[in-house]
Amino acid sequence: MSRKLPTGDDELLARLGSLTAQARERAEFQRSQVELAIALQRGMLPGDLPSAPGFDVAVQYAPACYGLNVGGDWYDAFRLPDGRIGLSIGDVQGHNIEAAAFMGQVRVGLRALASVTSDPGELLARTNDLILSIGSDLFATCTFMRLDPVTGVLESARAGHIPCVWATADGKSGITEDEGGPPLGIEAGMRYAVTRHRLTTGGVFVLLTDGVVEGPSMNVDEGLDQVVRLAGVAAVAGLSAGSLAAAVIKGAERVGHEDDAAVLVVRHGAPAVRFRDAPPSGSGTRLSSASG
Repeated sequence: MSRKLPTGDDELLARLGSLTAQARERAEFQRSQVELAIALQRGMLPGDLPSAPGFDVAVQYAPACYGLNVGGDWYDAFRLPDGRIGLSIGDVQGHNIEAAAFMGQVRVGLRALASVTSDPGELLARTNDLILSIGSDLFATCTFMRLDPVTGVLESARAGHIPCVWATADGKSGITEDEGGPPLGIEAGMRYAVTRHRLTTGGVFVLLTDGVVEGPSMNVDEGLDQVVRLAGVAAVAGLSAGSLAAAVIKGAERVGHEDDAAVLVVRHGAPAVRFRDAPPSGSGTRLSSASG
C-alpha cells in the first residue's frame, strides 16, 4: 500500500530541490570564474626570462585558488632597448577576475612605457598616470628595477610595494632601504625616488609579493626575516637562484595565506651548487649601501 506525502511536504521537497539546483548553478559559475581568472593570470605572465653573461633570473609563482580568492600578483623580466634588463613585481588590489585582468593591463603598460623610458622612477610615474587615465577603481603596488649587466649597477623604484631582500657571498644580508612612493593608480603627478646599488659576484637579490611573507600565521616583519635567512644561506653556500626561489616559495606556506605568492630572484655569478631537480637557475646580486 503506497503512502502519499501531504501537500505541504510535497511543496517543501520541491522548494529544497529548487534551492539545491540554484546552489549548484552558483557553485558552477564561481568555479568557471576562478578557472578563467587563473587562465588570465598565467596567460599574462612571461613565458621565458632574459639572461646576460654573469646574470640569470629565476621565478616561482603560486596563484591563490581558494574559493574566489584569485588575486593579481605578477612578475616580469625583459630586455630593455639599451641592453639592460628590466625587472618588475607587483600586486593588484582585490581578489577576483577584475584584479587578474587589471594586473595584465599594468604589466603590459610597464613594458610598453619602458621602451620610452627605462628610468625606474620616471617609468613608475608614467605608469601611474596611465592607470589613472584608464579610469579603474583598482590600484597596484609595484617595484621596478633596471639591471646593467656590464657595470653591475642595479637601480630601483618602489610604489607602495614591500621591500626587497638581499644577501652577499661574504655572509651579509638584509632588507633594502629606500624612500618608495604611493601605489600606482591613487593620485596623479606622483614622483618615485630611485635607489642605486652596486652588484658584486655571488650575492642574491629577492623580489617578492606580500603573499610570500604576510598572513594569519606570520606578520610581514617575521616573513621578511625568514626570507633574509634563506637568502643569506643561499648566498654563502653558492646555491642557484632557482633553488633559492623554490625555498622561498616553500617557506611562504608557513604564513597561512590565501593570497597569490610570487618570487623573483637574481643571482650574479655561476652557482657553486646545482640540483638536477631545481628550477632554472637565476643570477644573484650583491647590494651595497650606496644610493643616489
